[in-house]
Amino acid sequence: MAANRVIVYGGRGALGSKCVEHFKSKGWWVACIDMAANDEANENVIVKMSESFTEQAGQVTTDVAQLLGEHKVDAILCVAGGWAGGKCSSKDLYKNTDLMWKQSVWTSTISSHLAALHLKPGGLLTLAGAKAALSGTAGMVGYGMAKAAVHQLCQSLAEEKSGLPAGAAAVAILPVTLDTPMNRKFMPDADFGSWTPLEYVAETFFSWATGVQRPASGSLMQLMTSGGETQAVAAP
Repeated sequence: MAANRVIVYGGRGALGSKCVEHFKSKGWWVACIDMAANDEANENVIVKMSESFTEQAGQVTTDVAQLLGEHKVDAILCVAGGWAGGKCSSKDLYKNTDLMWKQSVWTSTISSHLAALHLKPGGLLTLAGAKAALSGTAGMVGYGMAKAAVHQLCQSLAEEKSGLPAGAAAVAILPVTLDTPMNRKFMPDADFGSWTPLEYVAETFFSWATGVQRPASGSLMQLMTSGGETQAVAAP
């Protein structure tokens, strides 16, 4: 087995699949957590759909513990998430807010607990925030609330008594728009040069996981792309 190990939560999505592919290409052992298997991963934990957070969290936590045994991992990348709009007068407000909470807050909370249990000292946990959630999001209330909660979780994990292993870092990425096939389908006339490539994110995660230019724990890193060039800039 490879010495280095990573878990990708949301490893069947566009960004997750790119992360699985990139870390595998570097010789890492990769486990995917998602609602369906990623055939590129070494192992898969399948999330069973549930309306109960404690039920779903318990299932994933148990399955990961059984998979890893005594092994620790170098990184946990939580890239699960999604997008849904809706202002407070929208008929879909409740449904979309519930979906956003499940996709972002449930997964981030589970990932943080998995990190406390299974991350090596000095390991890396990444969470998926959003630059939009640094301020008001009137047209996408549920999305903004969920992503702001992820930001708060990231900052809490940086504190001394968070439960993360010694020297471990929690870092959130705050993209504007990721360059995914789905986004291109629904926004075909957009300026793709302002979208962040998935390869950039996967490469950045790998650098951080190997200790290269890793931000301080608790950092909220905005992914700023212009003219096809991307920079990770700490949020003020």
